[in-house]
Amino acid sequence: MPEVTFERQYRTPYSEGYLLLEGEDRVGRAELHYTPSVVYCTLVVEREMEEEDLLDLIQQIDDEVVVSASVPREDFVVTAYHGRDLGVYEDEFSEDEDLDEEEDDLNP
Repeated sequence: MPEVTFERQYRTPYSEGYLLLEGEDRVGRAELHYTPSVVYCTLVVEREMEEEDLLDLIQQIDDEVVVSASVPREDFVVTAYHGRDLGVYEDEFSEDEDLDEEEDDLNP
């Protein structure tokens, strides 16, 4: 598997989110959650991947992202999914939907 780079999307005191990129192509995303002794990762890959490649990717996340966070840990637990991006939704989207519904109610 070609080398994946990580583009951080957010960071809080206890979590980080990354886009996983292969050149300009998105491979997936990783959501990391830090506890006092365990780092949990939800990994979503957007393409079919052999298990060996998936394990290499998990190792790369551990080596380049988790270790760089300088958080002591006893374990790194990864839950991996295969999926695709359906979009990003924010409060503004919900407000637009609510306004559309109100207009429909006023104009039967």
